[in-house]
This record gives sequence, C-alpha cells and structure tokens, in this order.
Amino acid sequence: MSVRAEATRSPEFVQSLERGLAVIRAFDADHPQLTLSDVSRRTGLTRAAARRFLHTLVELGYVHTDGRLFSLRARILDLGYAYLSSLSLPEVAQRHMEALVAQVRESCSVSVLDGDEVVYVARVPTKRIMTVGISVGTRFPAYATSMGRVLLAAQPADWLDAYLATAQLRPLTRRTITDPAKLRTVLAKIATQGYAIVDQELEEGLRSLAAPIHGENGTVIAAVNVSAHASRGSFEVIRRDLLPPLLLAAKRIEEDVRGGHARAGADPSATHVGGAGHPIRQASR
Repeated sequence: MSVRAEATRSPEFVQSLERGLAVIRAFDADHPQLTLSDVSRRTGLTRAAARRFLHTLVELGYVHTDGRLFSLRARILDLGYAYLSSLSLPEVAQRHMEALVAQVRESCSVSVLDGDEVVYVARVPTKRIMTVGISVGTRFPAYATSMGRVLLAAQPADWLDAYLATAQLRPLTRRTITDPAKLRTVLAKIATQGYAIVDQELEEGLRSLAAPIHGENGTVIAAVNVSAHASRGSFEVIRRDLLPPLLLAAKRIEEDVRGGHARAGADPSATHVGGAGHPIRQASR
C-alpha cells in the first residue's frame, strides 16, 4: 500500500499523483472508514502529507469526513467509469452471461488481466458460494483462478518467464499450485486445450471453469468463467455440465466482438473459440 521507492521512478514520474492515488487505495472493503493516522500508516505518508491529500479529496467530492473518520464517496466511481465506458465488452457480454447463468444456474464473470491480478469487469451472480463477495472491480491473484490462468496462458513467452520468476505463488488453500514449473506446465496445457479448470485452489469448495475471449488477430482480450460449489458433483460431472455451455457463451460473446460492438484493450476480432481442442493464441504486445 505504501508509495513506490524513488529508485524505480522515471524522470516523468509525478510523486504527488502517486501519493494521492495511494490515499484512495488505502480504503477497501475491510477498511471503509479510516482515521488520519490509519491513512498515514497504510500509505507510508506522514500525517501532514496524508492530511493534505485527504482534505483535497474531500474538497473535490471524492472523500467524506465527519471530522475524525474519512470514507470514500460515490463520486470515486467516476475514476473507474472512464475505463469501463471505453471497455464496452461488459455490456456486450451481459446478455450472453445472463443466458448462461439461466441455463447452468451458476454465477458467471468476465475479467481482464492487470499486472499479476485479474480484475472483474462484469458479473452475473446467482447464489454466493465464496466467503469473499465478488463485484465489478474485485481483484484476485491470476495464478489461482481459472480466468487468470486463461489470461496468463495467452501471454508472450518472455512476459510469462518474467512473471513466473517473480510471482509470489502463495498457498491460498492446500490445493493451490505454488511451484512455478508446475504452473508453467498447467498453463501450457490450457493454451493447447482452450480452457481452464481450477479445483478449489482459490477457496476450499470452489470449482471454476474459464474460457478465453479473443479480440483482433486472435489475441485474448478477456476471460469468461462459471463457478460452482464442489457439492454440485464430482470434478468430471462439473466439467461435463458446465464446460460446453461456457465455451458456447464465449463463442457468442466473440461473435458480438467480431461485429464491432466491443473493445477490451484491443480492437474487435472475428476469432472464435473453437471448443475444447482450440488453442489459445498468444497475445501480441
């Protein structure tokens, strides 16, 4: 949460902007209200600097205060809306996600890769099956999620090499893959078969399947998934029941993308998900 070390900054780096953003990021679901001291501690800023940034944000309408506690106001959503409004994929995907959820009676999400995390950009829930609530903007480590693995598997070899050399693969459950070599093997298989299945690696009792959404020239611009509780059935039963409709939904989303109705970090594409044997093409960067 603290601000970045000076040694990594470029000459064009604006430190005050970084600090202001750090103050905003100090607030989260577990810390919706913070005192000045809390913000100072969570950002690494001095109390004087934290006070200036907080009161600037208050005057701009992004933060509310009762004189002691600070909290984000709804206007903070404006900062993310510009991205979401330019990323029209969520709107295009929504009806296909809703149809998929109605068919399989499980939650569906679309996410994109941001660094080493997946960020949810669209979601159609059914019942809550995770201890952590999921909404648009939720982030999870890519290595332990089905959508994250689909997106990682689509990255260029040099990017993936750097990721596997530096990523902190923490055991989120007893099943989580934490060995870089094993994860590389899993990602290679995903790239070949065109989908990912993660069995209780993010959270005990949660199984998830994901497929890629391709953009221009076959690049993977996002991923779509369905998640189910392990009590729904065996691993093979969940795969049998959920994978075909998931792949069909991904194909239909791509058909709309091909029609020029969506953007997700790349221009629309005519590429289809060809099913279980269709390889995920490497994303060009």
